[in-house]
Amino acid sequence: MSRASRGSHEDGSAMVEFLGVALILLIPLVYLVVSLGRVQAGAFAAEGAAREAVRAMVTAESSSAGSARAEAAVRIAVIDQGFARDAGALTLECSASPCLTPGATVGAVVRVDVPLPLLPDAVRGWVPLSVPVEAARAGTVDRYTRARP
Repeated sequence: MSRASRGSHEDGSAMVEFLGVALILLIPLVYLVVSLGRVQAGAFAAEGAAREAVRAMVTAESSSAGSARAEAAVRIAVIDQGFARDAGALTLECSASPCLTPGATVGAVVRVDVPLPLLPDAVRGWVPLSVPVEAARAGTVDRYTRARP
């Protein structure tokens, strides 16, 4: 058997092996990049929502109006990053009562559950289907304003 005829049986095998290895390595890498992108979007949503919730609360005319404005700010920030309306949960904390007392501190904690892409509900027992992301922000009510209920 000549050398030329022996090599002809293996022509193209390197290409097939390369494609096999590339697919085995590339698919998990692409999934990791997509998943990390969604988690980063969740972090952006939580941070922006916490900042805007505090701002909405300390500039409101009343605590109830401030709470409603803060909830709306969280919804807008979460939707802006491509999540469902109810993906963000807001917790407001006040250092004084009433909350909008001059000089009081208002804190907001926003939690966003980031769902992992392409995972069916059947794997819920083995793998968590979402990654929780939290952000906290605090702000001070203006000292030179009147007390608001």
